[in-house]
Amino acid sequence: MSTDHQVHTDPAAIDELEQAASHEHLAVAPDGSVVGYRSGRTLRLRVELARQLRRRRTQLVFGFLVLLPFILWAAFEFGTSDGARRSGGFVDLATASAPNFVVFTLFASGSFLLPVIVALFFGDTVASEASWSSLKYLLAMPIQRHRLMRQKTLTSGLLALSAITLLPLVALLVGMLFYGTGEAVSPTGDAISFGDSMIALVLTICYLAIHLSWMAGLALFLSVSTDAPLGAVGGTVLVSILSQILDQITALENLRNYLPTHYGLAWSDLISSDPDWTNLTSGAFSAVVYAAIFGLLAWRRFQTKDITS
Repeated sequence: MSTDHQVHTDPAAIDELEQAASHEHLAVAPDGSVVGYRSGRTLRLRVELARQLRRRRTQLVFGFLVLLPFILWAAFEFGTSDGARRSGGFVDLATASAPNFVVFTLFASGSFLLPVIVALFFGDTVASEASWSSLKYLLAMPIQRHRLMRQKTLTSGLLALSAITLLPLVALLVGMLFYGTGEAVSPTGDAISFGDSMIALVLTICYLAIHLSWMAGLALFLSVSTDAPLGAVGGTVLVSILSQILDQITALENLRNYLPTHYGLAWSDLISSDPDWTNLTSGAFSAVVYAAIFGLLAWRRFQTKDITS
């Protein structure tokens, strides 16, 4: 066997390699690492964010969020009469004003569409790298495990927050264009001014971001536990659907309060001149607790997992 293909394990061979590295102007530290290596220079956030934004699934998600309010407007414009615009629930009040159109858009998408998007961004983040067999190469660059997971989580969080913000903003613009800047009217008959409704909208976006954090934590945990992105995303969505089904069973009584989706519509209390903060506070606390538990499980799982793909 030629010397080019020999595997050197003796100290003399190691010294020879170090000398060769020094000749190539690469200084080797006592622990074997290259002098000058900085973990903070690996997998920078803007690089990972740009990489995720170039993916087709990200572009399709944001494109659909922009298109959805126009689809809803077309459905109301060509499929309903004007007789029931200011009576009944969120659906009947949707065309009363721009704020009401935003409320209906969030009401229609908050239980399924937005959770699916959050599950997609967080469930696909690590599992997709494993499915492409690129995860082991990222870690061999080398990128420390905790940094890779942090950067992936931050990127997914920014994308999810952008999606949660984009939908109501586009809905607001569509509503202002076609329905005007009137009062926000709740199904109970309570009404708040357009200015107050904008404050309520900001608080609603904040609440939705906090509430859906439990799904982010669960999706992240499943993402680091499997090499199949569809399994991580689908598993998260199935848990959400199961929680919503159980929440409809009144026989569970107070046990329903501990379901992660129980306070999913608590933001609707903000459409009132005197909001009730009880459900909002309980929902935010519940989501943070679930997110912390799933996040810690994900962190521990990824730190101890054998990376083979």
